[in-house]
Amino acid sequence: MKKSICTMVFVALSAITGFSQFSIEGIITDKVSSELLPGAHIIIVNSYQSTISNTNGEYIIKNLKKGDYSVRVSYIGYQTIEKEVKISKDTSINFNMQTKSILGDEIIIRATRADAKAPMTYTYVSQEEIQDKNLGQDLPYIIETTPSTVVTSDAGTGIGYTNIRIRGTDITRINVTINGIPYNDPESHGVFFVDIPDIASSIENIQIQRGVGTSTNGAAAFGASINIQTLQLQPDPYAEINSVVGSFNTFKNSISIGTGLINGKWSFDGRLSKITSDGYIDRAFSDLKSFYIAGGFYGEKSTLKLVAFSGKEKTYQAWYGVPKDSLKSNRTYNPCTYENETDNYQQDHYQLHYSKEISKHLYLTTSLFYIHGEGYYEQFKDDRKFADYQLNDVIIGNDTITETDLIQQKWLDNDFYGLTFSLNYRYKKINSIVGGAWNNYEGEHFGKVIWARFASNGNINHQWYNNDGNKKDFNIFAKISYQITDKLSIYGDLQYRKINFSIDGIHDDLRDLTQTHNFNFLNPKVGIFYDINSNQNTYFSFAVSNREPNRSNYRDADKGYQPQPEKLYDYELGYNLKTSLFAFETNLFYMQYKDQLVLTGEINDVGAPIMTNVPESYRAGIELAAGLIIFPRLKWNFNTTFSSNKIKNFTEYVDNWSPPYEQVTRELGNTDLSLSPNLIIGSIIDWEPVDNLSLKLISKYVSRQYIDNTSDKNRSLDPYFVNDVSIIYSIKTTFIKEIGLTLMVNNIFNVEYESFAWVYRYYYNGKHHVIDGYFPQAGINFLTGVNLKF
Repeated sequence: MKKSICTMVFVALSAITGFSQFSIEGIITDKVSSELLPGAHIIIVNSYQSTISNTNGEYIIKNLKKGDYSVRVSYIGYQTIEKEVKISKDTSINFNMQTKSILGDEIIIRATRADAKAPMTYTYVSQEEIQDKNLGQDLPYIIETTPSTVVTSDAGTGIGYTNIRIRGTDITRINVTINGIPYNDPESHGVFFVDIPDIASSIENIQIQRGVGTSTNGAAAFGASINIQTLQLQPDPYAEINSVVGSFNTFKNSISIGTGLINGKWSFDGRLSKITSDGYIDRAFSDLKSFYIAGGFYGEKSTLKLVAFSGKEKTYQAWYGVPKDSLKSNRTYNPCTYENETDNYQQDHYQLHYSKEISKHLYLTTSLFYIHGEGYYEQFKDDRKFADYQLNDVIIGNDTITETDLIQQKWLDNDFYGLTFSLNYRYKKINSIVGGAWNNYEGEHFGKVIWARFASNGNINHQWYNNDGNKKDFNIFAKISYQITDKLSIYGDLQYRKINFSIDGIHDDLRDLTQTHNFNFLNPKVGIFYDINSNQNTYFSFAVSNREPNRSNYRDADKGYQPQPEKLYDYELGYNLKTSLFAFETNLFYMQYKDQLVLTGEINDVGAPIMTNVPESYRAGIELAAGLIIFPRLKWNFNTTFSSNKIKNFTEYVDNWSPPYEQVTRELGNTDLSLSPNLIIGSIIDWEPVDNLSLKLISKYVSRQYIDNTSDKNRSLDPYFVNDVSIIYSIKTTFIKEIGLTLMVNNIFNVEYESFAWVYRYYYNGKHHVIDGYFPQAGINFLTGVNLKF
């Protein structure tokens, strides 16, 4: 593999040397005032080359071969310019930019994103890339080809409950924002994209930062952050109808409409979607509905935009996985058999964004948000003690009945609301942001018995437990980037975060959960960014992140043990090279953890892991990403991550179910962090044999993953290499603006593999026992879609 990478780099660099000959340079200015515009983005369309104007508004792009090019220039607050340029010698072209008649949406997410000269490691995912893969699968599957990313699906198809890991970091440690609004559940830190199905159809772009990244709102970025921006202003009216059909009785239908800009001031967008699938795993069906609406007023110096979206899901439970001994004989086995063992949840989002251009150099953004979630999961339980449900034993004659079969529902009813703000000042050498957020979460957890074989003294919908969670989270941050010279800039970022988290009431096992925790965190970040020349740059950053334990860490902790906050020290060193034919990025990272909470192997009723602090652990590695235009119609994008993910001096604890019930311990030394592969490779080969036809081979390799922290091969996921094929064809007609046809064939070689697993071990009467669950993914399957644009 290393030899292949070196060969690729050599071929690409040879191409650069052979064809790159000329340069284009110039100055970017305001058309009216002639003011110089530093920080403008200059892009050579359909190539990998781009640059940013310096403090004097100057730009230069080198290594261009003779030919015709399209040059695009963009700058916040100004109309984008695109010019056709013929290059046969070194060329000078100046761009005079006209201010927009309205203030656009891009300012809304500026505070939480890394800009082009931030010394951070990030990947940008465009709307075109998102829509090419948007066939009803959850968002993790749409971004799975980005570096260091591994995804999994409970149902095995990417529809329903899914999960994503970046650099081995699970979703509870990945900060997710939507338009700068925190999306992670404040209690669990989890992100459940199943609750907002087909959100991909309403996304403008995504920035994925790896490592700690820049300061953001919401949960701690403890390995990565995913920053989502929903649809920006569409100037022209539009309508779009999308239908997908696929394996496992999969269907997706959506309709989108937009008014365009009305009277130069108003715009409205809307979408309705429905997705259904039977799933690969037995009975693992999904029934998903969603909507998205947005309306905005766009003034010359200000915007006011309301965004509302909602999702409703009903999924059959496939949380427990398949026992290892059934993988060969019955890969689709689901231990859940009760006909209504389902998860039912609705989540509603409301966002109000206001942006103001105070001056050409100073912008203000404020946002209010409210999220309501409500739902339950239902389960059949047999031979349950009445006492465990706060019910009396049933006496019939001389017989006392102490147990019953029953059906229970566990409910969550929660409200999450708050505000965010940012003030951005940009002038010449300085780009600074002051921002922050305050939010409050109120969650009610309770359980109902809706049926029992023996009625006992309970009422209809007897409630046997109830507890409330409340979490207040305040953060404020200041970021500044200063251009010392045309080539060198420095970056500083300091965040203060204050948290109050409390639980009041009893759990489903009748334990009193009442407790309160307070945290005060300082998260500093510093870095440097150096432009070697117009095609190359390098950067270094050091960042600190602190993360509080989540609800289940406290709830499931052994009596007398209190989980401690985690701390991460993140070092990033990167290098980027871009030419018209070739792009190459490499990044070295070292993520040093103190008191990281790690998997013990046991799971609770909803499949959530029980975790304990370990004093020292780390993730270290190198990420490589490359893009090569082999021929004008043939492109190859490739990324790979080599990493080492270790716990230092790990002690294993295994339960003993026999007297005296003391845990069995072993000192294992340095071991691998669970579910953290040492090698991840992603590849997309994109061939356009004729206009409007794209053929893609999408490949993913993931090396061995241990499912606990013991580095025992018997408890691991085998490496897997999966290939998908995508065919996309578009037609333009007189009556329909564009007809898009897509065929996606997943896992074309029908590979049998598992992408996730859990394990619990114990000793009983001196014998070692294992309970486990593996999550097989579907073999060869297809999705085909038709998209009509009007």
